[in-house]
Order: sequence, then C-alpha cells, then structure tokens
Amino acid sequence: MAFAMVTTAVRQTPTIDEPVYVGAAAQYVHEHRLRHNPEHPPLGKLVIGVGVALADPHLDPAFAGDQGRSGRHLLYESGNDPWRLMLLARLPVIALTLSFGLVVFAFARELAGPVAGSAALALYCFSPDVIAHGSLATLDVPAAGFVLTSAWLVWRARRRPRLYVPLAGVALGAALATKMSTLPAVPVLTALTAVSVWRSSGGSRRRAVVAAGGVALVAVAVVWVTYLMVDPRLRWAAEQHVPVVRGLRALLVGMMPFPEAYRDGMRVQFGLENRPWQGFLFGRLYDGSLWYYLPAALLVKTPLGMLALWAAGAAALVAVRRLRPAAPCVLAVPLVLLAAAMQGARDFGTRYAVFLPLFLAVAAGCVLVVRRRWVCVGLAVLVAFAAVSSVRAYPYYLPYSNEAFGGPGRTREWLHDSNVDWGQDLGRLADRLRERYPGERVWLVYKGSGVPSFYGIEALDPRRVPVREVRGLLAVSDSAAAKATGRLAELIGDSRPVDDVGHSITLYRR
Repeated sequence: MAFAMVTTAVRQTPTIDEPVYVGAAAQYVHEHRLRHNPEHPPLGKLVIGVGVALADPHLDPAFAGDQGRSGRHLLYESGNDPWRLMLLARLPVIALTLSFGLVVFAFARELAGPVAGSAALALYCFSPDVIAHGSLATLDVPAAGFVLTSAWLVWRARRRPRLYVPLAGVALGAALATKMSTLPAVPVLTALTAVSVWRSSGGSRRRAVVAAGGVALVAVAVVWVTYLMVDPRLRWAAEQHVPVVRGLRALLVGMMPFPEAYRDGMRVQFGLENRPWQGFLFGRLYDGSLWYYLPAALLVKTPLGMLALWAAGAAALVAVRRLRPAAPCVLAVPLVLLAAAMQGARDFGTRYAVFLPLFLAVAAGCVLVVRRRWVCVGLAVLVAFAAVSSVRAYPYYLPYSNEAFGGPGRTREWLHDSNVDWGQDLGRLADRLRERYPGERVWLVYKGSGVPSFYGIEALDPRRVPVREVRGLLAVSDSAAAKATGRLAELIGDSRPVDDVGHSITLYRR
C-alpha cells in the first residue's frame, strides 16, 4: 500500500482541492493565522503542513487572492517547485493512512482473531478509494480514520473505561477538527460510549452519563486546541463571503461550542449545499442531487470481491451472537455518516463515503467467526479477487471501477469528478504530447487546478473560437466531457478519439 500511494503521489499533478489545502497549510506554518478555507477545520491542514514545513516554500504574504488563487500562486508563481512541494505535502497524509491500517487490523483481530485482522487489513490496503485519496493532500481519509479510531476506542472502553474513554474523545475531536462532515458521528459515538461504560460498570447509569459527557467535552477541547495551535490569539476575519444562515441551521450553528471560525465554516458549508450543482451518474447529466448517488457510485468504484465481503461481514455482525455487541460500533457509525452524506447536494464522488472501506473491512474480517471451512476458502478467494482487481488498476486509482463496469478505462461513462478526473493527469498529458504528438497544434479543455503552461503545454481553449477553426488535437478532461453542452459538445461529437491519458483525459483528432 505504501508503494502504491507513494509512487502514485510522485506522478500526479495537483488535484482540484489540494492547492487550497496546501496554501492554507503554508499560511498556518508561516503566518500562524487563520485566513483561508474556513469551511474545513485546521487539523488535516496541519498534518499537510508538516510536509509543507519540510519543503520550506517561499510564501508571498502580500498576495491578496482568494483561497484557490492563493494556492496556485504558491505552487506556480512564487518560485517553488510544485512537484517537490506537493509530494512533501502528501507524505504526512500517506503516513497517517498507513497508521489507520493498524487500527483496522487491531479492531478486527479483537473481534474475530488474528486471521480476521489480517483479512481486514488486506481489504483496507487494496481498497482503490483509500489508496487514491490517502495519497493526496486532502482531508477525506484522515477524517474517516479518526472516526474509525474513536469507534475502536469506544469498543475497548468496555474493559478499561478510564483509559479509553478520554482517548476516544481525542480521536473524535480529531475527526471534528479535520472535517465538519463527521459531526453526525458525535451523538452515535457518545451514546455508544455510555453503553460501553454502562456494561463495564455493572449497570451504573451515572458513570455511563459521565463517560458520554466526557467524550463530548474532550472532543470539543481538541477542536479548540487545534485552532489555538494555528493562532493562539484566535484572530479571525473572514476573507471570503460567509452566507447568512437562518432557521434550524442558524440555531444549530449558534449552539456549536466551537470557535467563531468553525461556526463560520459551517455557514459556508450550508451555503455550498444551497448552490445549484450538477451531477453525472450512469451517463446521465442532471441538476441537483440524487439520494441514491453514493450507493450507486460505490457499486461502480468498489472491487466485486470487496463488495461481497462487506455484505457477508455486516450479516455476520448482526447474526452471530458473540459479535452483536460490537455491531453498533462497526456498523451504526458508518451508516449514520452515509445517511447524512446521501442528503448532501454535491454528487462529486465516493470520497464523501471513504469511511466505508475502513469500517466494512473490519466487518468483513468477522466472517471468520463462522467456523466453516468453506468460509475460510471463500474469504481467501474474495480477498485475492479484490487484490488482483486493485493491482490491475495501478497506478490509476482515482478512475478505478470494477470489472462489472468495464474497469478504469470506462469509468468516465458512468461517473465524473473525483471518481474519474480530478485534474491529476496534467503532467502525464504533457509527457504524452511530447512523446507522441510533438509539434502538433493542441486545443485543451482542462478541469483542474494545475497550470498547463508550467508543464510545457501550449494550448488554446477551443470554446473561444468558431468550431471550424478547431483543427489538430483536442484534449478534454473527462469530467468536462461528461458535462459538455453547447460548443464543447459539438466539438466532441464530430471528433475522433485517438488516445487516453490516465483514464482521465481523452485526446480527439479533428
């Protein structure tokens, strides 16, 4: 897994969100001030900041652009090496992703034995979504891993509550301080903490309530400490528009016991949910969101052997008596997070449900509690099937889809955005143009945060000239092609596809 993530991170150019996080991390390290990206709390960016500090980039404090322009300015316009800076920013996230694998192993081993732990770890290590997003300087995998760690520690609190209850609060606080989308896990994990302590204390309701409250208080304290680590004076003045939130959402934001920057971030998130987004599923472009988008996308993006083991593991947790006490910790938390994510307005990718490969890997290992030889054989075969499917996708993990949907080369027919093309292959496109199409005229429609000219790509936008003038090579990001209308749709319609770059950018001949 380490090999796959590091070698993938070396070759990929910045994805759409990464410059924002790297730019914010650089500001944390050099300015010790909260300025940009309030919609995400600081902890994940502080992790990224470890690599940014090692890179020691030149930062222009006088630059006054928004968070997206600020990140691109840092990478491409400040005299820094974006390849080196991005790799060092990604390495701390890779290390954290590997450490969460140990949590998966330990959790499954405690529930069903060492072989189950190894099976769960194998599924985790070969998960294309975890490899893809765990190798980027983004926040999805860190947030999911902290939630899993909190659930595991809550489970362990049945035996040693004085040790594990505070640690569970620290892990939960780390999740909240990384992404606000983990907030729905708070009531579930506090309730599970109360149940664990109630059982360990022989039915003491007082201890159970105190433990649940303790987890919540520790989590809140971790969030405050995270903001204080960035700026001990907690200076905050929003440099971007913060929407006005009314009604129940305003009440919820007002009740949050967090710094003002966190509450403003919640307002920004609610504002993003109110935008008129477009989605793309199974070849259909649509306005708004579909409640079943994430389950459908997971069906495409998860290895078939892994899907089978997820279902079998969930069934075993519910059906086998000795596993039932652990079922809420393994299943309830991801189900609540999935239900919340399914209500979101942004149908952009399975990264919004990347917690499922973590929790359900633990569940899958639990099938070995069923003492049948065919179960062991079936588990080994399905793990091997998932592993082979994942390895075959190397190094193109972002556009992965399973064999039932044609593999990574056909993912663009079913899905878009971070499922397929997140701007990661601009460098590969530059290499391909130099190797196979030297000297040809190139037209480019690129969806991403990279700067094509930095990589030596001299191209024009075909949407700015009449269609009859667009001759030569037309390179189009697959996410842009999925949502193509008007002139771009016309250009693609009467062009001939001739090449594919990373299964995320298609080259057409005109």
